[in-house]
Amino acid sequence: MGRTRDNVVDQEEPVLLDKPALRQRLQQVGEAMYHHKHPFHLHMHAGELTRGQMQAWVLNRYYYQSRIPIKDAIILSKSEDVAFRRAWRKRIIDHDGDAGAGGIEKWLQLAEAAGLNRSYVTSNHAILPGVRYAVDAYIELVTHSTLLEAVSSSLTELFAGQLIALRMDALAKHYPWLQDGLAYFQGRLTQAPEDAAFAFDYAAEHADTPHLQSLVVRSLERKCALLWAQLDALHYCYVEPGSLPPQPNIFRPEAS
Repeated sequence: MGRTRDNVVDQEEPVLLDKPALRQRLQQVGEAMYHHKHPFHLHMHAGELTRGQMQAWVLNRYYYQSRIPIKDAIILSKSEDVAFRRAWRKRIIDHDGDAGAGGIEKWLQLAEAAGLNRSYVTSNHAILPGVRYAVDAYIELVTHSTLLEAVSSSLTELFAGQLIALRMDALAKHYPWLQDGLAYFQGRLTQAPEDAAFAFDYAAEHADTPHLQSLVVRSLERKCALLWAQLDALHYCYVEPGSLPPQPNIFRPEAS
């Protein structure tokens, strides 16, 4: 039996998997739980969202984007391995930028292309409570987990490349007014697979018992659930049934 967390017993992986089998096990998680199948994304990729709904997505997703380098800095702080830290800090540079614009700046360019004010976006005042809760929960997960679990929570990048390519095509086709803001996705086409390969190799090397492999799988499942929860909030509030919370600061498309 696995360990108990929040009154739920985690299921242990029954046997130690070799590297290809572990990869396949993680792929099964992605097929079942990754947010590529969420109704909000399906509407987006079919061109069925309004400008206001797309603005809501860009705005709320910024909160997640802004927390990625914070998450990676926490993971960095958990390791005493110089080689690991040297490799992992690339992620922070990718998002914060160095000589050129990083992922956060590129996301702000997407927000401006969507017609949003930069300072309004970066203030984070208009974020949905459900999105804020899910993103903050991800930071908590990384903060209070082991290094192996924290690294494994990033394994959603195993599935990101295909979704990013699909999204770029959909945005260019259905939302041409976003054309000047797609640089973020272009960069992630190469960054995400590189990051995923490193994280998977680390997990495969250090998860050398069925119990540790179960922690890898559970961490990926929890990350998938947190990504899904963000879209749940967006879909409920802006698409169906479109029930915005009463807080005065929440983004309302008609006011944009």
